[in-house]
Amino acid sequence: MSIDLKALRSRVPAWWADAKLGIFIHWGLFAVPAYAPTDYDITRLQANGERHPFAFSPYAEWYQNSIRFPESPASAFQREHEDGRPYEAFVEPFLAGLEQWDPDDWADRFAAAGARYVVLVSKHHDGYCLWPTEVPHPTRPGWHTPRDVVGELADAVRRRGMRFGLYYSGGLDWTFDQTPIGTFADLLAAMPTGAYLDYAEAQVRELIDRYRPSVLWNDISWPTPQRRLMDLFGHYFEQVPDGVVNDRWLTPVKGMGVIRTKPVRRVVDLAAARAMRGGELVPPKPRFFQYRTPEFASFSHIERTPWECVRGMDKGFGYNRTSTEADYLTRDELLRSIVDIASKGGNLLLNVGPRGVDARIPDEQLTRLGWMAERAAANDRGLVGTRPWIRAEDRSAEGHEVRYTAWRDTVWAHCWLPDGAPAATTLTLPFTATPTTVVFDAAGAPLTFVSQPQGITIDLPAGLDTSVFTVGITGAAAAPGATGSAS
Repeated sequence: MSIDLKALRSRVPAWWADAKLGIFIHWGLFAVPAYAPTDYDITRLQANGERHPFAFSPYAEWYQNSIRFPESPASAFQREHEDGRPYEAFVEPFLAGLEQWDPDDWADRFAAAGARYVVLVSKHHDGYCLWPTEVPHPTRPGWHTPRDVVGELADAVRRRGMRFGLYYSGGLDWTFDQTPIGTFADLLAAMPTGAYLDYAEAQVRELIDRYRPSVLWNDISWPTPQRRLMDLFGHYFEQVPDGVVNDRWLTPVKGMGVIRTKPVRRVVDLAAARAMRGGELVPPKPRFFQYRTPEFASFSHIERTPWECVRGMDKGFGYNRTSTEADYLTRDELLRSIVDIASKGGNLLLNVGPRGVDARIPDEQLTRLGWMAERAAANDRGLVGTRPWIRAEDRSAEGHEVRYTAWRDTVWAHCWLPDGAPAATTLTLPFTATPTTVVFDAAGAPLTFVSQPQGITIDLPAGLDTSVFTVGITGAAAAPGATGSAS
């Protein structure tokens, strides 16, 4: 079967566009020490002029790299709490904790939260694999779990009607290149070459053939030439015709060797710092992709290109024992973020970072999955299957923040009052009523309204969720001036 990749570029299957919520899982050896400093978020670190910003990363999954810098907080933690033992020593406690793992419990919680797909990190930058790979490692034999974590979770997720996807770190593998990464230029210089090209490609082909992932989520970059990558994509879509790939697949270009020279490294780091001053981490576009993946960032307008906000519940992805309640998303932030993202055409890929010592999802994260479950039970039809309306957002006459989604002839308005705003018993939206206009709450109960020159004014019932409440409108026309276009 011949696959027309050009026809698939920047297009996603309907199941992915309908989903609105996916769960990301970062779990591995790094979840045993489970440490990262929380003083900065990742974008501020890149922008504030720190000599080695990656050494201070709030990402606990970067622990192995962070401890390569003696002055880093992670190194101090390693000396004090881990007796300076090598990173490889975390295999034993991780495998012991794995004996307590219950993939069905995880899948139950993800499904209850309203997730339509789950993406598991199969191999992060430390190179440790969560499946018994049959691809031989040239220098680190046995660097994988004996238990088929990938396969067991795939089965549990699919039994609950969710799609299953896989993350693979194609651009970094610290078993092939141990270069300490302190800056963005260091990161580019640390991308493995040589034997790693065949190794990475063989592993991803193995993952495709063995598990048929609905999402193929690469990170950082891809090591092979573009031609080989396109062949890999062709193979993937032959095996998974309704699969989808993300945007982190940049392939090597001629002249990459100059990144190891000081003048070029300085230019690269200055450019990275300038890019981060905008507060957004958005990967560059490769030649082939189907959706964008801004990290801890959102877009400000409706996007024509499919996209997915990738973020943790705290400041990183892997479990971080030092994160406090102040580092985690609040209920308001979490529930408002998913409707804001959906109003602009995106999905939320919300990360869960289980503990390494007992394979349990921390209580702080379970609480947030519970908040999402409450939202899903009350208001899933206002999100799942919807598309952006003609405009993403508004502010009502009463001061509500409003985000719109649409499904067939229904427009959903997701609303909240900013902190400190006075309570309101009405909501005015920019619609012109017609004889067939109906307004209702998230459960479908009708709401009374009156037509005003500035739109329709809806009487709000008592007891609405103050984080986000939703009303649906059918049979109304957008009021003059209520127009917008996709960016």
